[in-house]
Amino acid sequence: MAYLSPASKKAIANLRAFASPPTNYYKCPLTRRAAVLILLFADRKGDLRVVLTIRSAGLRNYAGQAALPGGKADTLQETPFMTARREAFEEIGLGMNNSELPAGYELEHLAELPANLAMTELGLRPCVAYLKTPLPSERNRDPDAARDLLPKLDAKEVAAVFTAPFYNFLREKDLDPEARKTVPGEWYKGSWHSWHETAWRMHQFFVPVYKYTVFHADHKPRSARTTDERPPETTGANMPVASGKSKTLPGKPSQSSLQPPLPRSFYSIAGDALAQPRYRVFGMTARILVDAARVAYGEEPEFEHNSHFGDEEMMDRLLKIGRLSPKKKEGEILTRDVMMEAAKAKI
Repeated sequence: MAYLSPASKKAIANLRAFASPPTNYYKCPLTRRAAVLILLFADRKGDLRVVLTIRSAGLRNYAGQAALPGGKADTLQETPFMTARREAFEEIGLGMNNSELPAGYELEHLAELPANLAMTELGLRPCVAYLKTPLPSERNRDPDAARDLLPKLDAKEVAAVFTAPFYNFLREKDLDPEARKTVPGEWYKGSWHSWHETAWRMHQFFVPVYKYTVFHADHKPRSARTTDERPPETTGANMPVASGKSKTLPGKPSQSSLQPPLPRSFYSIAGDALAQPRYRVFGMTARILVDAARVAYGEEPEFEHNSHFGDEEMMDRLLKIGRLSPKKKEGEILTRDVMMEAAKAKI
């Protein structure tokens, strides 16, 4: 199989050994179950990269946003990994089993992380998998996981698929000096906000993209730009203003650093999402990647973050007061009163 750096080997071993605590995912009704796939593979240097998508502009929810392949469960018998694998097949064409992958490629299910509570009140289970790349052969003299597997996209759901350096989700700046030098913009911006009456760290990562790390749904390479060209500066709503870093311990923001909930405009993408020199990865997707990298590399990030993994306790409390029911009522949101009631529920 492809070369793995010592750090990548250790990361894969840590993920294999990770024992996820009991989950509330299986207590959720079918309509509240979803899963995403954190698909890792090694680049030519042996470093791990993760696969992400840009959602199609025509989708009703989260159009133009970066996301992990994933979606809702189809049946109660479907495990989170089965859901994530099926959705990856539908969205990016990843084979449902190893026999459907190109010769020499294998997919290994490494771990499942604690469930997260999505803004839409779904219980979302992140599943981590490692795509093993074959050694060079007569048939494929230069195996490249991104090139060989990713350009098979469902244009109705996915506008593009791109890859990002996995370890970089623990760092405040681009680890690649070439990216720092040639691609405008910062790698990371973060701020504390109030969400469900708790402190929520909003991570924003801006992944530099190159013609060999992004594939469009029309299978054409990224237009007109090469790694040597400097793309135009991006301004306005696409690049949120950075907030100052508070001098508090991770997971414990001071009252002065806690900002109000983010406006709806923050979640929208102005202009062509695919024309940016960096693709913005934020919100729950960013938090999941940070937590996965924490497990893999056994390190805490350089920036402040929510110290707990997932939202298992919050989901448990909400389930105990009758929330997360099979059918969401019109106008039903998690208000302060609901969260205060849930806080009193015994676990």
